[in-house]
Amino acid sequence: MKFIISSSYLLKQLQVLGNVINSSNTLPILDNFLFDLDQNVLTVSASDLETTMSATLNIDSQSKGSVAVPAKLLLEILKTFPEQPLTFTVEENSTIEISSNSGKYALAYAPGDEFPKSVNLEDPSVTLVPAGVLATAISKTIFAAGNDDLRPVMSGVFFQFSPQGLIFVATDAHKLVKYARTDVTASQVADFIMPKKPLTILKNILTSSETEVKIEYNDSNATFSFENYILMCRLIDGKYPNYEAVIPKENPNKLMIERSQFLSSVRRVAIFSNKTTHQIRLKIAGAELNVSAEDIDYSNKAEERLTCDYQGDDMQIGYNSRFLTEMLTNLQSDMIMLEMSLPNRAGILTPVDGLEEGETVTMLVMPVMLNN
Repeated sequence: MKFIISSSYLLKQLQVLGNVINSSNTLPILDNFLFDLDQNVLTVSASDLETTMSATLNIDSQSKGSVAVPAKLLLEILKTFPEQPLTFTVEENSTIEISSNSGKYALAYAPGDEFPKSVNLEDPSVTLVPAGVLATAISKTIFAAGNDDLRPVMSGVFFQFSPQGLIFVATDAHKLVKYARTDVTASQVADFIMPKKPLTILKNILTSSETEVKIEYNDSNATFSFENYILMCRLIDGKYPNYEAVIPKENPNKLMIERSQFLSSVRRVAIFSNKTTHQIRLKIAGAELNVSAEDIDYSNKAEERLTCDYQGDDMQIGYNSRFLTEMLTNLQSDMIMLEMSLPNRAGILTPVDGLEEGETVTMLVMPVMLNN
């Protein structure tokens, strides 16, 4: 088995696949990249059993075969090469030899058939989504997903597809984000829960991509195919909570304010808040918003006054400043709307401008009890 490939081309592909490999694997074979060669096509794969990703590379070769090559070692050596063709030759003595312009390097390899086989999806449903839409949907929701191992369904992002549009939801019970598109649709109704790790990998690659992503899914697995990549992952098993029931429908108190100004104010005032509760107080009356925080244990306190556009009753409401900061940072609009009903009901944060046609973002933040 022998092939020739450009060093920088191979490094770029392997760095993407390397994100799949865990730092500590139960199976030693998972510390390797699988190289599967079929004449001019080289398929490189990486897996952690839950997620498998492969890239198809066009190369110069006449041979066939498959070997598992140590990932960390290979990435380290590739990073040091300037752009040049590298020749990989599999030797009889269980080593793979890399020849560059300046020398030869031998690494031990494992037989390719020891590498776990990827699952074939039985009778999957298929939906096509533009890469940019999927990347935005992931980055708008993934930060709100939980980290609680006891509630695995909330540690992922809920995908809901229908002929009316696509909906992506994430929540950790303190905050919730719902991102919806009516300009991209699926042929039939389906929903599934995607784990965070494969979504993070997808987000990083898709941000700069112009292609369409083909999503295939059944009850247990999903596959994302685009450009020369295929990412396959096991879905989170379980029923997603009824998120629509949590979003309050009647919110008579509406506050409109400039996002960057509000965010800066919350960030500054939060420095003076209690380090365990991160509580800040919003006091709204007329066209004035008063943002304050106090840490009684250390006699630290801060207060800022902002002008805003407010329709509703005078009110005071408390929020966790960390959640509020995360949400405001994630929105890109100039103006935002915060809709509230009562100090003990969730507030709804939405962008007023900057959205594409058919795009909606709804963020929900739970209040904290104010100690007057």
